[in-house]
Amino acid sequence: MEHHIRFDADAMTLYLLDQRALPGREDYLPIRTLDETIRALQVMVVRGAPAIGVTAGFGCVLALEELRRGLPAGADWRTAYDRALERLEAARPTAVNLRWGVERMRALWRAHAGLEMEALLPVLLAEAETMRREDVEICREIGRHGASCINDGDTVLTHCNAGALATAGYGTALGVIRGALEAGKKVRVIADETRPFLQGARLTAWELRQDGIDVRVACDNACALLMQKGLVQCVVVGADRIAANGDAANKIGTFGVALLARHFGIPFYVAAPLSTIDPRTPDGAHIPIEERPDREVTHVGGTRIVPEGVPVFNFAFDVTPADCITGIITEKGVLRAPYGPAIAAALGA
Repeated sequence: MEHHIRFDADAMTLYLLDQRALPGREDYLPIRTLDETIRALQVMVVRGAPAIGVTAGFGCVLALEELRRGLPAGADWRTAYDRALERLEAARPTAVNLRWGVERMRALWRAHAGLEMEALLPVLLAEAETMRREDVEICREIGRHGASCINDGDTVLTHCNAGALATAGYGTALGVIRGALEAGKKVRVIADETRPFLQGARLTAWELRQDGIDVRVACDNACALLMQKGLVQCVVVGADRIAANGDAANKIGTFGVALLARHFGIPFYVAAPLSTIDPRTPDGAHIPIEERPDREVTHVGGTRIVPEGVPVFNFAFDVTPADCITGIITEKGVLRAPYGPAIAAALGA
């Protein structure tokens, strides 16, 4: 699955598979402006750290094209473009790949500072396409390295969706599962439903079912019982930001899964590209945690399930401490504790 993020250069339009509609419908949303890109990220038309980074690359292209078409006469396009990139970069606070994607495109623009908008556009578009292709290749490498962490016959529990839909294709956590299957191992998957947005029930189950991979959905609060009964042999999750010390932010509820895995002696792996590691963030306490709209908790579809006037907590992420993580699976191999030196070495510091 590599067509859920695609760009039509003739129409200068980004097409995103609207993940809000899955599994019932496969709708593609056309994105043509900076505002539309930011909204698609914020309402989770597209989500998952690597997919957010790739979308940001194409968003930088759309922002420049929008200026080329409609900049007022006499305005400084470079100043306007810099502000546009700052707005895009701030669209979601936790997933560091958003900043990574914008910074990569900004650096390319700076390296071609002498170009005018018309000449810069194809340069940026080529880079965005390169980012998309690279992400698929990186995920396949993550899968290849991660396959060694799964034993033949294992049932793997995963939380949220860290599959093809959360990347440009193949996936991180689900890439590890795909890699194990391609290595000839028999693997089953339990997908936590992942309240409140139900990424596991709606998205992980959908894409694994599409690929014919054995998957079963469980309520989030069944995790302890599943582990107690010996129904889980391994946990693999993705990440939205990994701090320099190995603390990892992922979808809310991941920390609880990690604590249960440690209690029951079950290996707990985080699968993510090196671009998700943020060496500027020293530890998990410094990772900003996004809070999302109340409605995601108070409603299921159009039906209210929380009484009117009752406030809710809707933190989108939590942070799993490094000492709960068995290994961090990257495109350069499986990093092991102590994570500070292992991460520095992997990043080439």
